[in-house]
Amino acid sequence: MKFVGFASSKKRTGSFDLHVWIAFAIAAAFLLPSLVYGEADYYRHVFFDNSLTSDTYFYSSAHSSGPSNLAQKNSKLPVETKTFLTPPNALRLEWQSNAGGGWEAEVHVVNFRNRFPGFQGSTLYFWCFAPQGISAADLPLVTLSNTGEGLQVAEFPGSFTESLPLSKFSGDLPAGRWVQIRIPFSEFHSGSIYEFQAKYLQNIIFHQGRADGVKHTLILDEIRIDDESSEGGQEPLPTPRSVRAIGYDRHVEIRWNEVSNGRLVRYVVYRSLDGKEFEPVGIQLPGTQRYEDFLGKAGVTAQYKVATADRENRQSALSSAASASTREFSDDELLTMLQEACFHYYWEGADPNSGMTRENIPGDDRIVATGASGFGISALIVGVHRGFITRQEGLQRLAKIVGFLEKADRYHGVWSHYMNGNTGKTMPVFGMFDDGGDLVETSFLMQGLLAARQYFRGSSEAEVSLYRRITHLWETVEWDWYRESPKSDFLYWHWSPRWGWRIHHNLIGFNEVMITYLLAISSPTHSVPAEMYYSGWANQSETGFSYRAGWSGTKDGSHYSNGNSYYGIKLDVGVGTGGPLFFTHYSYIGFDPHSLHDRYTSSYFENNRNIALINRAYTIANPKHFEGYGANAWGLTASDGPWGYVPHAPDDRSDFGTLTPTGALASFPYTPEASMEAFKHYYRDLGAQLWDIYGPRDAFNLGQDWISPIYMGLNQAPITAMTENYRSGLVWKNFMANPEIGEMLRKLEAAGKQ
Repeated sequence: MKFVGFASSKKRTGSFDLHVWIAFAIAAAFLLPSLVYGEADYYRHVFFDNSLTSDTYFYSSAHSSGPSNLAQKNSKLPVETKTFLTPPNALRLEWQSNAGGGWEAEVHVVNFRNRFPGFQGSTLYFWCFAPQGISAADLPLVTLSNTGEGLQVAEFPGSFTESLPLSKFSGDLPAGRWVQIRIPFSEFHSGSIYEFQAKYLQNIIFHQGRADGVKHTLILDEIRIDDESSEGGQEPLPTPRSVRAIGYDRHVEIRWNEVSNGRLVRYVVYRSLDGKEFEPVGIQLPGTQRYEDFLGKAGVTAQYKVATADRENRQSALSSAASASTREFSDDELLTMLQEACFHYYWEGADPNSGMTRENIPGDDRIVATGASGFGISALIVGVHRGFITRQEGLQRLAKIVGFLEKADRYHGVWSHYMNGNTGKTMPVFGMFDDGGDLVETSFLMQGLLAARQYFRGSSEAEVSLYRRITHLWETVEWDWYRESPKSDFLYWHWSPRWGWRIHHNLIGFNEVMITYLLAISSPTHSVPAEMYYSGWANQSETGFSYRAGWSGTKDGSHYSNGNSYYGIKLDVGVGTGGPLFFTHYSYIGFDPHSLHDRYTSSYFENNRNIALINRAYTIANPKHFEGYGANAWGLTASDGPWGYVPHAPDDRSDFGTLTPTGALASFPYTPEASMEAFKHYYRDLGAQLWDIYGPRDAFNLGQDWISPIYMGLNQAPITAMTENYRSGLVWKNFMANPEIGEMLRKLEAAGKQ
């Protein structure tokens, strides 16, 4: 019998994000603070540690057939919130096995975006707690699968194992004691027509064993894959030092100094509301020394201690206590709190070698995203302006980013969509044809760099050097090359030295790529004619008509201009009801839409405002009757949802009940009152699930009881930057101060009169 026991702890489109459409087509620190380091490694081992929702676990499935029974809700396993090993929760199995019946409880791997494929380790570990003792003979069977959930169809390379009795590895389970079960993968044998490969484990299925007719309860926690441990008898881990707490409106942030120890698996945060009894409330991964404890109301004082823990859950002594109180914040204080929280994604969450922005956290730590890095640069400017970091720290980070970009792969001056943060080499995430330059991502990057060029325009040697280096990067982007030919009406998204124009995606609005045309016209060295704004972006040929109608499924706005009213709000420009809200954010983080009018609208600021108002009006009307929509819960825009990426939009085919906070919160310049109402709801009402170390989580779907397990680099910076544009116009002012932008607007004015 192999176990260790512990006592219980109680308690995007137009393009529909064209990037993804292309993927489908292809397929058929310098002065860095505490860095998020090694999260990818953590998820090479951890299969389950906690549920983001407190009632059911989204990444599970449960089924029973009479006369057997299995506790479930909406075919999901219940979450246990009173007894757990890794706070704040665990999974609960409650079953009764009867003759002639059956049940199965599946725990699925969380397949978030860019999760590195393959676990590392030779052994499956998990912890069990039986409130009442269970004899070995009455424990379930266990089967492993590396296919999708459900019927476990054996489609190559999918496979599943023969069932093993849990009793073989646990023996009798005592009452009221945590037991760690270890099952070597060598014990499992394929039950499929293909060999089972444990490193690609997708599902762990517990199912009916002996039909004893008795109700049993088993609590499961911390499921991991690892090699056999040799840590027995080692010295206790060091205790975290310099623990401090900062009170906000409804939450407290706990910080501590990093503990550098190879045996560290997690930090454990304890809270006391009476100064006497400290209870575990949450965990944090190595590399992150902050934790957000949502208390739910103002005027609450709490004390905190932090411990370290190893893979055997042996904890260090608790740290000294730190105390803080929540208090009611003014609206201005709330906005600063929001901006700073999102800013941290681009500061401590950045790639340590390049300073660039990671595509998502958690994710593949190698991948940095070009466009998201441009947005992140805007967030860094705001961070300096608001005092989150010093000007010197911001300058040094920008110098690190620019140094990386100077050496990274470029294709006629254009960077690829994704790069390796260590090497600067292209990472063709969207397939083999995506191995060259990405003009749209480069334009998002350059928008941020040009804003930074003006913001850091001091007389010091460091700022003069940064200005010169950014100017060189700007002037060496060959926008005109991506026209394909001198007679082309369009700019094109991609070019590859190996595949040429194989991804032949012409850029046609209205969507997120307006900034690409504006910068291409602005270039002092490789510009395109201003007339291409009309021939390409606002194209009036059958090519443009069919393109817009094709991705949207409607002819409304297929001629670029729209002219219809939706929910009583007139839309000058936009396809259908306006599309996802990132259309009004990405091109306007630096470029001020007040500055632009054309043949189709007198103001792109007002047009963007109307797109946001239509988006909100749609969620209030809620024609598909999704849970949680309303006047204070809106913002349909691109994000991952329960079933993967969707460019959520206010229309029947693009609305699946998922709300993405950046939709409403990055719309502060357009809808300040409605955006503040949404923020207060997301934070004060839903903050226990939505608020974490980088601000509001990426997305949520109340009807599916789903909270996004990741943050996205494309979604947090627009909140910080666009909120600042509402408050002071900072990023707009600095970007628009570039003389090339003023000259571009004069050219467009002339072209519009032709």
